[in-house]
This record gives sequence, structure tokens and C-alpha cells, in this order.
Amino acid sequence: MNRINKEEALSLFKEGSFHDIGYMADEVRKRLHPENTVTFIIDRNINYTNICINKCKFCAFYRDEDSKDAYTLTDDEIFDKIDETIRLGGTQILLQGGINPKLDLDYFCRLFKEIKQRFDINIHGLSPTEIMYLAQRHSISVNDTLKTLNASGLDSIPGGGAEILSDRVRDVISPKKIKTSQWLEVMESAHKIGMKTTATMMFGSIETAEEIIMHLELIRDLQDRTGGFTAFIPWSFQPSFTRLSKEMDIQPATAVEYLRLLAISRIFLDNIKNIQASWVTQGIKIAQVALFFGANDMGSTMLEENVVRSAGVSYRVTMQEIIDAIKDAGFIPVQRDTYYNHIRRYE
Repeated sequence: MNRINKEEALSLFKEGSFHDIGYMADEVRKRLHPENTVTFIIDRNINYTNICINKCKFCAFYRDEDSKDAYTLTDDEIFDKIDETIRLGGTQILLQGGINPKLDLDYFCRLFKEIKQRFDINIHGLSPTEIMYLAQRHSISVNDTLKTLNASGLDSIPGGGAEILSDRVRDVISPKKIKTSQWLEVMESAHKIGMKTTATMMFGSIETAEEIIMHLELIRDLQDRTGGFTAFIPWSFQPSFTRLSKEMDIQPATAVEYLRLLAISRIFLDNIKNIQASWVTQGIKIAQVALFFGANDMGSTMLEENVVRSAGVSYRVTMQEIIDAIKDAGFIPVQRDTYYNHIRRYE
């Protein structure tokens, strides 16, 4: 299959048959993953603070510093969560939070070093937004910030904060957040020093079809240059309890809209091997269907999740339910690590 360009992708996305797009995406998945496996990881989302000065309109998680339910976890609270994760077979923690002005580069370097001294676990943490904030706060380059964090124990970087890589959209939904070019700068810098990252998309707010394809093109172009993205993870905007939903009448994306976008992502991103289904926002049944629309990974067992839940969506599944869902869809479940190395098959 030849690479499609952005004009072809846009036409397919807007006018293509739902079933034809799904079939094409499934063929790409089969070509990239002929072994008929679907992967998942055992990990935990640790949101170390909900205090955030960015106050994005699409976010229901953040709190002001003086809010009665604002928090910053203590070291011991973080260590307890990691200890439990490892006891449950976890190999990774996803460590992210708001932009809390009381937490500087020294804080994260000390925390990462302590985690590594105590635990054998991959630290997948700090989105490009958090990393850019630290670089600007300390007046050092993004490259030096990443090298310092990496040397302290940060292993890989999640793709959070991408939302839609269009400054028109970002100026409306997250005007205080980093720009498109800054998100890409952090990711490219990370890749160049050997750190792997994921890429994401939050769709279903105010973006156009053209901006969705532009987002995918920016990701694909960067992957062509660096090869540093391990996976692409799209999910739908959850409008409940957000300022954006109060200002605009935005309805949640439907399952069909989600699957269409997922399939286009699989077809267009021919240089990213893994596409993740989002049971967290879609539920386990639609995640099963996603395995036939291009997805080959079920993401995380997510022993803890706070951000999506704060928007009123609370799908929870156990590891066994993920394994059963993969088997019921006709695939072989495989536990993986952060880098998609296989750890255990469940025949």
C-alpha cells in the first residue's frame, strides 16, 4: 500500500465509506502485526498534583492553589502507589500533573532519583507542556532540561498536551498552554537524545477535519525525521464539567466518529507501528471494535485514572477483563512493556 498524502486522507476522512475505511485500516494492522496479537501494559496513572496555572477550558481536573480540593502528593504517597503497582505486576508508572509553580526542576530530579533507588519501574512522565514550563522557568534549553530529567530517571515521555496541533484551536481551548511548535520541539529534542515518546490527539472539541489531518501530518513528518514515537493514541473530548462545554454546546463524539478517526490514523500514520484503543473514553466494547479499525493495543490496565474521571466518564476494567475482551475478539493477549517488548502471552 502506497503512502497517502494529506489531500487523499482528508477526502477519505470526510467522504469515505465507514466500512471501507475500517477495512483499509484493518489491512494495515494485519500487515504491521501479522502475529494476531493485541498488547496491553500494567501500569498506573499517578497525577502528582491537580494544581495548574494553565486552566485549560477543556479540563475538569485542574484546581487553583487555594481550592479546597487542591492537592500535591507527598513522596510517601507516590511511593505507596508505585509499590502497589509493582505488587500487581506493573512495569510502568505514568507520572503527570498540572503546572504547579511550587514544583521546579530540582523537585522532579530528586523525586525521579528516589523512585529509581527504591523501585525497578519505568518512569513514563511529564508531558511536553510540563517540560517546556521547566525549561522556561529555569531559563535553560529544552535539550538540557530533557538531558537533566533523563539522567535523573525519566525514561520516556507521554504525548499529553497535544490536543489538536493547531494554534487556532489551542488559542480557544487552552490559550495559556504551549503552542504547536513547542510541543513538537520537545518531542523532537527527546527523540534526538534517545528518549522514546508517544503521540496523542484529543478530538471532538472545535477542530475541523482539515486540522485533524494537519495534526496527523505533523506527527508523521516528525516520525519520518526521528522514529521516536512508539505509538499513537487518539481519544475523544469529554465535555462534562468543563468550561468549554459551558461556553459552547459540544456533544461527546460518537463511537462511529471515534472509529472513523482511529481508522484514518492507522492508514495515514504508516511509520508508527502501534495504535492504541481508548477503552477509558469509549468503554471496553467499542475498544474491542477498535481492534478491527486499526488498533493493535489496548493501552493500560490503568490501576488509577483521575483526569478523564473528573469529566464524568468512569469506565473501569480489570486486567482479566482486558484479557477476556482481547480473546473474545479473536486475538492473543500479550502483556508488554513501555517499548512494546512482549513480556507474557495469554494463550
